[in-house]
Amino acid sequence: DVRLVESGGGLAQAGGSLTLSCVVSGITFYDYAVAWFRQAPGKEREEGSCIVNEDGTIYYGDFVKGRFTISTNNAESTAYLHLNTLKPADTAVYYCASSWGRTVAEKGGDGGWSSLYWDYWGQGTQVAVAS
Repeated sequence: DVRLVESGGGLAQAGGSLTLSCVVSGITFYDYAVAWFRQAPGKEREEGSCIVNEDGTIYYGDFVKGRFTISTNNAESTAYLHLNTLKPADTAVYYCASSWGRTVAEKGGDGGWSSLYWDYWGQGTQVAVAS
């Protein structure tokens, strides 16, 4: 079975940092892309960032620009989202998702990655930022 397990969420102070992890099992990590999304209560899901493991291509969504970065450790089949300069508005459940890398590479440009169908999802990790 394919599993994505997020961790690293918690309570942070405004201006602080957190690193979220997404451990992926059941697939060949190198062949897949991993993305981060978030959803706050009562709001629509927002796209964060996506990385195509095979070639390292990174796409950025609105909520990560300038403050958050995505990275992966292929040897450990783990993706990370580094959250910096946190704001109360960053409070949300953060999810990682994964799909076949070649598909994301072909269709992910110009923001296309955010509207793709992502095959696998984690259960989410809660981030709460206090002012």
